[in-house]
Amino acid sequence: MKNKHIRLAVILGAISIIGIILFQFFWIKTSYSLVEQQFNRTVEIALYNVARKMVAFNGHEPPNENPVRQVSSNYFVVDINEIIDADILEHFLKSEFEYSNIKISYEYAIYDCETDKMVYGNYVNPSKVQPAGEKQFQKYDELTYYFGIIFPSKVIYILNSMNIWIISSFVLLTALGFFTYAIFVIFRQKRLSEIQKDFINNMTHEFKTPISTIGISASVLSEPGIVSHPERLSNYAAIIMDQNKRLEHQIEKVLQIARIERNKLRLNIEEVDVHQIIKRVAENFNMNIRDLKGRLTLNLDALNHRVKADKLHLTNIIYNLIDNGIKYSQGAPELEVSTSNQPGFLVLEVKDKGIGIEKRYHKKIFEKFFRVPTGNIHNVKGFGIGLSYVKSIVSSHKWTMKVESEPDKGARFRVIMGL
Repeated sequence: MKNKHIRLAVILGAISIIGIILFQFFWIKTSYSLVEQQFNRTVEIALYNVARKMVAFNGHEPPNENPVRQVSSNYFVVDINEIIDADILEHFLKSEFEYSNIKISYEYAIYDCETDKMVYGNYVNPSKVQPAGEKQFQKYDELTYYFGIIFPSKVIYILNSMNIWIISSFVLLTALGFFTYAIFVIFRQKRLSEIQKDFINNMTHEFKTPISTIGISASVLSEPGIVSHPERLSNYAAIIMDQNKRLEHQIEKVLQIARIERNKLRLNIEEVDVHQIIKRVAENFNMNIRDLKGRLTLNLDALNHRVKADKLHLTNIIYNLIDNGIKYSQGAPELEVSTSNQPGFLVLEVKDKGIGIEKRYHKKIFEKFFRVPTGNIHNVKGFGIGLSYVKSIVSSHKWTMKVESEPDKGARFRVIMGL
């Protein structure tokens, strides 16, 4: 499947998932609103019946208008229009709520005309759980004789009555979560598969060239008349040795990454002279750079250039950074290796004037097997593990590494080492 088709499928899938989630939340909100309306209506009817019974108990006619007012979401006031007996009120409240199957805790208070305050009545809870504290009942100035009732656990009560909707929503969201995770895993595996394929292609290409060169050289050396040409014999023997070292170097890079992954990397820490290592590595590249008509400049300005490090791995760090600068140069490579001191640190910097790296790839270049897309995976030799190895060694030494680069403006790699 082409990448654009995959992206389209992901976008459509994401839109569908978001739509389902939004619809589910809308449905829950609507259901909650309907259940709340039903609860309010049931409470209003029960309180209306309580008011009628209170008036009838006092020998008066029932009210013509609805005496129940809903002040807030969970606060109701009921107009009795005469003095209220708390014990009788509580009796009617319990009996009427039980009849209406309203099994929810509530608190009530009665307005006292003399003190102009709401006098706390009682807390009634079918579960017999006592409240955390008395509620502050709001006065209702339009009425004279009335009582107020609060349902402190109304939201929980409504949600409990919506168990089926909440459970179904949880199951749906869980399924969507697993689906999203599965999509993420599939794309991750696809990416790893592509990286593995590129790695195999690169490894085949990297090994094929020296093996072919060794094969041709060995064929020439097997000719009977080669012994009469000592110069040719020496040249082809040198070619075989050089290509053999190249193979060993490539294999060692793969093994080093494998050891790092298994956490079996052991550092042999000792005090080393960074300038001495840089000069030795630079000598190994001099011939190659000279053949490419390039230039490698050393600006070793650090006064304190001795650090505690693994000499072999530090050498490999410098080698990989210079090698990358050569491989990704356009035309004749121009590289600059410099050192400087900062308080408590030695800064190693490798700068090139190559093709550069887009900012979006600055972090990815340190991932194993990652190579910046160039349209042809064989236009630059390598496995895509050099910078991953460098980053791992830097981290193992508890050093810091930074990269600065822009397309067509080269790259600058800085390793900050503690003294």
